[in-house]
Amino acid sequence: MPIDLLCLDADDTLWGNMSYFQDAARRYHDLLGCFQPSSVSEQRLAEVEDRNLHLYGYGVKGFTLSLLETALEIAGDELPAAIVRQILFIGRDLLGHPVALLPGVAETLPLLAKRARVVLVTKGDLFHQESKLAASGLGDHFEGVEIVSEKTPQVYQKVFARYNVAPERVAMVGDSLRSDIWPALAAGAHAVHIPHEFQWEREKAADPQGETRFTRLTAFDELPGWLDGVK
Repeated sequence: MPIDLLCLDADDTLWGNMSYFQDAARRYHDLLGCFQPSSVSEQRLAEVEDRNLHLYGYGVKGFTLSLLETALEIAGDELPAAIVRQILFIGRDLLGHPVALLPGVAETLPLLAKRARVVLVTKGDLFHQESKLAASGLGDHFEGVEIVSEKTPQVYQKVFARYNVAPERVAMVGDSLRSDIWPALAAGAHAVHIPHEFQWEREKAADPQGETRFTRLTAFDELPGWLDGVK
């Protein structure tokens, strides 16, 4: 059965993202090195992020708040205003990072749009994701844009219904097994995993075993050939 609706993730599927967060984290841990070793601040930050995700959601703003909270937990009232300013600068730099398309994306998107309806499905801060899409120059290739707070089977089912397409005729494409693959499969869709060299620890998950609707490709420009082969 052919694919009628192709849902594409954004960060680290269409353009780079995680590498900027990793660089920001390195700067941050170096900054707190006068209080605790990097291994300690890394662990504390992970704990604070886990605690805050349900409050702040995904994105740079929530990440920056977690950076500040972690720094205060580590340094307490001894945290200098100069370090607070530098943490805010780290967050500001992240919000303004360049939008660099991944290999093959610009050339492949027009080919995909000839084969199926293409919709962007991404999670994170609404304003920042809209800004990145605008900076990418890719907006005209999408029939719709869905920016969600979390990717769950129920969220995917609502997206499929909004575009009036049966789940078995939908494919979700992305770099995250936890967010793009498992919930899309649970919603009844096909799921195409295109791994990225950088991966957030919270997005890691096991491969689906024996799932005929799961596919792994090595590059974005393999998608047209895959679509042509779906029966």
